[in-house]
Amino acid sequence: MELKFVDPRSLKDNPDKARRSKSSPQADALLLATIKAVGIVQPPVVTTEADGGNGFVIDEGHRRVKQAIAAGLEEIAVLVVPRAEDGGAMRSLVTTIAHEQLNPVDQWRAIERLVALGWTEEAIGIALAQSVRQIKKLRLLANVLPAMLDHMAKGDMPDERQLRTIAAASLEDQKEVWKANKPSKGDPQVSWWSVANALAKTRMYARDASFGDDLAQAYGIAWVEDLFAPADQDSRYTTDVEAFLGAQQEWMTQNLPKKGVIGEVSNYGEVKLPPKAERVYGTPKKSDHTAMYLDREGKVKTVHFRMPEAKKKAKGSEAGDAADETIVVSKPRPDVTRKGIEMIGDLRTDALHEALSRAPIEDDTLVALLVLAFAGQNVRVDSGAGGDFRYGGRFGRHAATLFDAEGKLAFDTDTLRVAARGVLIDV
Repeated sequence: MELKFVDPRSLKDNPDKARRSKSSPQADALLLATIKAVGIVQPPVVTTEADGGNGFVIDEGHRRVKQAIAAGLEEIAVLVVPRAEDGGAMRSLVTTIAHEQLNPVDQWRAIERLVALGWTEEAIGIALAQSVRQIKKLRLLANVLPAMLDHMAKGDMPDERQLRTIAAASLEDQKEVWKANKPSKGDPQVSWWSVANALAKTRMYARDASFGDDLAQAYGIAWVEDLFAPADQDSRYTTDVEAFLGAQQEWMTQNLPKKGVIGEVSNYGEVKLPPKAERVYGTPKKSDHTAMYLDREGKVKTVHFRMPEAKKKAKGSEAGDAADETIVVSKPRPDVTRKGIEMIGDLRTDALHEALSRAPIEDDTLVALLVLAFAGQNVRVDSGAGGDFRYGGRFGRHAATLFDAEGKLAFDTDTLRVAARGVLIDV
């Protein structure tokens, strides 16, 4: 073998090459961009001409030579090998078949290595003929549970939207969801939809927030950047729905007009106006009122309404009587909608699970909580006589003995023993 530098235009195609069909324009563009950025990494393999001429025939690497010419290279390195009896047909076939594309996980690891060496995402995208969006997508794998990465490396990848949802979740949450959804021996495929759906959290976007940085800080809102949103829009978001809605409510309270109210919203997303109020769809008058409310996406909305004129007093009324006036009282905070209650409930449940898995718990309290867990429902203090399993049943009766009259856990060791034994017997 011998390494030589030759003009790529002087090399001749091998008539026995294995790849006859044209490669895709995308693949050619990728190879051309790579050659322009870093040159030819692996020299093409050539042999001497069969008729004993001084030229070289390409044995392996026809696409590299073609794109080197397209890149305008005057000289490239080639590896000269002895000519095979079959004209290199087998060598060309084996090289083509044996070549395997890097899986996405290995691509990500290679990209992270380049970033560590000082490459920017834009430069990597140019070198690989890929969009910066694709580079950012692969870099999301840095936030994925290692066990999931191992499976993705086998070629079973989620789509972009699912990957974004998975990467946005904490590793603890990913670990729990992966336990329930990891593939079995009989079915090696993963339902990434189920994984992403279990990890999905409602996003509230900064572009929909009426409040500023001061209220965001007061409510502990930390914005996260959505890497895949269009570049010309504010893509920051938070999954802390309760804090976002609270800050929005606070802003409405602080910015309520003189004749304004904070309106409640129906289950259908429509604002509820005061009784006898008539909504104004055109230009409001100075005497009209304003209602501010939050829609289903948490955005602050404003509508105007008009109250009926006060009836004049009949003749003979006492002189001191004032005309009837309709007084609109604004509520500082409206009742939370059913959807809001569900969101808050989910948040509190997540917080409870987190606390139960991490917080230190005394043994007696732990046993008491296990009794409550077997009750299976919210326990009423007066449920001692109940026997319906839909509402805790006998387990609820045992659990109720652990509470005081105000609904707080209050028990001694003997009471706890009796309740635990009763639950054990019923189980």
